[in-house]
Amino acid sequence: MLISIVSTCLVLFIFKYFNFFNDNFKLLAQYAHWKYPIGALKILLPIGLSFHTFQSLSYVIEVYRGNQKPETHFGIYALYVMFYPQLVAGPIERPQNILYQFYEKHNFNYDNVTYGLKLMLWGYFKKVVIADRLSIYVNTIYNNHQHHNGTSLLLATVFFAFQIYCDFSGYSDIAIGSARVMGFKLMTNFNRPYFAKSISEFWKRWHISLSTWFKDYVYIPMGGNRVIKPLVLFNLLVTFLLSGFWHGANWTYIIWGGLNGLYLAIGVLLYNTKSKINHKFDKGYSSFFNQLINIIFTFFLIAFSWIFFRANSLHDAVNIIHKILFEKGKLFIGDNKSMAYSICFLTILLITEAIEEYKLFNKFSLYNNSSKLVRHLTYYSLIIIIMLFGVFDSSQFIYFQF
Repeated sequence: MLISIVSTCLVLFIFKYFNFFNDNFKLLAQYAHWKYPIGALKILLPIGLSFHTFQSLSYVIEVYRGNQKPETHFGIYALYVMFYPQLVAGPIERPQNILYQFYEKHNFNYDNVTYGLKLMLWGYFKKVVIADRLSIYVNTIYNNHQHHNGTSLLLATVFFAFQIYCDFSGYSDIAIGSARVMGFKLMTNFNRPYFAKSISEFWKRWHISLSTWFKDYVYIPMGGNRVIKPLVLFNLLVTFLLSGFWHGANWTYIIWGGLNGLYLAIGVLLYNTKSKINHKFDKGYSSFFNQLINIIFTFFLIAFSWIFFRANSLHDAVNIIHKILFEKGKLFIGDNKSMAYSICFLTILLITEAIEEYKLFNKFSLYNNSSKLVRHLTYYSLIIIIMLFGVFDSSQFIYFQF
């Protein structure tokens, strides 16, 4: 197991992290006036390296723990590591969830095909209609932050929170949907994270396959929450610092991870106080407004951390935060039509997810048994919206870079 983990991670280190450490050692050497002869590596990053590295590590660890029988068929094992729908950006599967499916016979199944296509359709809507349209505004502001005030930067930060969600969850929907069309069931990767009422709940809803990977293979083996409270806080910080570093060899990602770890650590320290407050307002309208405040507060904490995730450098992130806090001004709108479309489609997304989150269909008999006509109108409307309002000259999926 140790040989497998070290050799697998060594490949990831060389391709993804060598230049980061090399550059930092070079800066230290310059500061100390030492000669540093090692230059940067100029090599291409293999496609999907971070994701299939973690997936192969899952296999090794689960076999070692006795939760999975060793796979004797190299082709099946290779298919598990490199299964194409989820290869580039997940979800990161466990061997016991997917390996057995490669031995099953998969005949045409109408329910699987229609479910998969509908999920893919919703994923395309989130990606090309919402995420890529929001990216136009976000890139304009963040790439020229020195020319914009805090009001515009605040809106761009909120937009980026939805951009990265729609981009990545859209990819996951397409990946899970395309696998389902062929009869394979992949794990859910997103569960309406911006309806979370705490940071802890957010990370149970966001990139679930990666969050549970770090929980099962880093946090719990370190002791998790079964140790004294100072060690619990330490375990949280280390786990999220590693998560940030996994996302990219840049200090911005490390600080993003550390900030989320700090949020969770503070949550542990204030758990009893927060529980008393929630219990006090756990009736009628007070409960509703308390939950709404928790959702909004959690969203803005997460959005603040996204500043480090999106900023081009640590220096840019600090300047952006300073402007948001101290330099208000007239809001930069850009293209009025594109802004209106963005707000309109974001509203559709939030209403749709609110209906799913709070199961509003169950409360209105009109929707209990929606007719075939209503369903097909919905599907065709989504197709028309994608064709008419999708941004098709867009960049790649955000998570392709990780």
